Amino acid sequence: MAITASPTAPPQEIEAALEAGSGPLAGRSDRYAFDVFTHYYAAEMGLGLTKWLAVFVEPMAPEALAGLKLAANGVERAWADEAGRRRVNLDPGYLTPLALVLASTKPAAHRIYLRDGVYAEVTLRYDHGAYAPLPWTYPDFRQPLVAAFLAAWRPRALELASAARTPDRAERSGPSDA
Repeated sequence: MAITASPTAPPQEIEAALEAGSGPLAGRSDRYAFDVFTHYYAAEMGLGLTKWLAVFVEPMAPEALAGLKLAANGVERAWADEAGRRRVNLDPGYLTPLALVLASTKPAAHRIYLRDGVYAEVTLRYDHGAYAPLPWTYPDFRQPLVAAFLAAWRPRALELASAARTPDRAERSGPSDA
């Protein structure tokens, strides 16, 4: 989960709300100043935004991404101020050995429609030993802090991917695996 929060939304309370819906966190990145990368949310959320990534103990099935984004939108609404402005922005996703995939409600040519107004985006790809940006990757996801955090969780992604393979699939290799 990528979490962007205004100074009026305490990180511990946001995480507690997320854990109430998705279970305990397994880890989180350091928080970083989001405003140094963009002012995209400034009109709605103000300045002084921080962002961090969180990983849950229970892995998410990729097919659950759209539902998780819709639930995250509900959490955003619950955290809105009296005028209805968001104080937190939540972008759920999942990490695989090959990519970081995030959910979005904004359409774009590089995003795949899932359902109910939710799209999936490969935000980073694993290439030459690191998660690397694509042309559309947002600036804050290009920083070393994010790459290091994801690299630390890649062994878990590899373990989960290995456990998900059936014996039949594990024995096959080559172009037919597309």
